[in-house]
Amino acid sequence: MIPKQTVNMTDVAARCGVSIASVSRALRGEPGVSPATRDRILSAARELSYVISPEASRLSGGPTGRVGVVVPRVDAWFYSTIVAGIADEFDTVGIDLVLCTLPDPAARHRFFEALPLRRKVDAVIVVSLPLSSRERTRIDQLGVPAVFVGGHRDVGARVWIGIDDELAARQAVGHLLRIGHRDIAMIQAGPADPDDTDTPWATDQARIDGFHGQMREAGLADPTVVTVKWSIDGGSRGMEELLSRTEPPTAVFCHSDEIALGALRTLRRAGVAVPHQISVIGVDDHPSADVNDLTTVAQPVRDQGRIAAQAVLTQLGGAATVSASAQRVNAATTLPTRLVIRGSTAPPR
Repeated sequence: MIPKQTVNMTDVAARCGVSIASVSRALRGEPGVSPATRDRILSAARELSYVISPEASRLSGGPTGRVGVVVPRVDAWFYSTIVAGIADEFDTVGIDLVLCTLPDPAARHRFFEALPLRRKVDAVIVVSLPLSSRERTRIDQLGVPAVFVGGHRDVGARVWIGIDDELAARQAVGHLLRIGHRDIAMIQAGPADPDDTDTPWATDQARIDGFHGQMREAGLADPTVVTVKWSIDGGSRGMEELLSRTEPPTAVFCHSDEIALGALRTLRRAGVAVPHQISVIGVDDHPSADVNDLTTVAQPVRDQGRIAAQAVLTQLGGAATVSASAQRVNAATTLPTRLVIRGSTAPPR
């Protein structure tokens, strides 16, 4: 047997006594090769352990069998769960996932200048990444279908999957109002990097808008707001600041469950009873929310990844498939959120 690392398309053609063009068409599933010849070529490719190069396939105009996934980071539950949902769908059809993480402005700059996914993937999924107009143009310049998960819904004719973050905040604050709270503070998320303030995060702003909108409608103006980094430590520091004030609030809406978990940690260490002295509510339904008895607004995170992958597969399925599903694929898909009441909220005393 020819060693695996030296096998090329010429070897397969020689084994079968056919042209290289016939081998190429057979391996890519294109017409122009008889069933018997195709079977012989596929059998020879298996025997020789020949694998099509994704780069060569792309250069020849064929599919690479790979999809790029661009995320700010993977060391956070939300992003890793989205990626897991995408992988669930791709694994069933043999699509490879190419992961690109952009954790800071320098990494973002390098990615959008170099476009390392160009000619290497058949489509791209962008997960909750705030994009400037230039960065959106660069995504278009990849020349492949693009699907967006979370973040700004204003993506033109492209596919978008996510939740209504403003509604999620309203659901959380509405719960606190219904059980009698009026002195409600918010610990909101600010930029993770001080150099990243020029590109707003749609999720942050939508939850801020939902909080203030719900408070205004209840006739409660100028609520207390603390801005922190989106993290457990940030939530802990935010609650420390609220407790340092002359009159701490009776309830706190946290932008995310990570922030809420940090807030609960500070309250526990300070000996403040939850929910009898201060109620706390978050958004997301992080796996630790149940363990910490945190009231929250749940969003279907893994499903967002799965639906994004399905949208990609639909677009890559050929013109007929896309046409039949055009309405579903091109429209924005907003998944429902739901209030999950646990032990961290109660009427004020």
